[in-house]
Amino acid sequence: MRDRIDISEVEAQTKIRAKYLRAIENEEWDLLPGPVYAKSFLRTYGDYLGLDSRMLLDEFKRRYEHPSEHDVRPIGSIASRDRERRERRPRAPRIPSWAPIVAVIVLILVVLGVVGSLSQSSTPTTAHRPSPRHHPRAPVVAKTSTTTLPATPTAATLKMVPTATVYVCLVNGSGAKLINERTFTVGEAIPAQTAPKLLLTLGNASVQMNVNGKSTPVSPSPTAIRLLITPTSVTHIPLSQSPTCP
Repeated sequence: MRDRIDISEVEAQTKIRAKYLRAIENEEWDLLPGPVYAKSFLRTYGDYLGLDSRMLLDEFKRRYEHPSEHDVRPIGSIASRDRERRERRPRAPRIPSWAPIVAVIVLILVVLGVVGSLSQSSTPTTAHRPSPRHHPRAPVVAKTSTTTLPATPTAATLKMVPTATVYVCLVNGSGAKLINERTFTVGEAIPAQTAPKLLLTLGNASVQMNVNGKSTPVSPSPTAIRLLITPTSVTHIPLSQSPTCP
């Protein structure tokens, strides 16, 4: 209100719905989809207004995010549980003092047996010569065939070409933003990305998508589109709100 900015203008620029912007202004956090979206919306809204979004997020965490009571356990209870666990642990049986002597004697007997068998097998024997009329047949060797199976891919490669103005957000499986909420137009190059898992959010279906060298169609949708891409599949995730990076 101080900057005389209409809420519809903020909605168009930040891609955040007006009802969520009003909930942020009124600190009605229960109306937002969840804490992750609340912090994302708060960061985007603060940056748009020229405020310190990091300070806003720290204030939000301090006031509205509290550790669960189950996460904090008394030190005494932890120590007593560890002590009980150690007392219940079975003790290793003691090895008798005469056991090593018996093991050495058994090892000597085994070595003597092996040496005796080798000496008997090395005694020369008289070979039997086959009769000149009867020649032994050569052994038949069966032919075997080996089939090489194609290796399963371990990473997904995504390439996109915009066919109209489109909003793009791309996050890998570790949560790193490879393409952070950028808008591409026809003729602009969208960087290709490779990762074991990719989460793609599009503002519309105005892209030609290629996954692992195969053309993958993007189904038109009246709302934002979110796809989970793995080396072996492309899964559509329903998304009923404005496109944002998770």
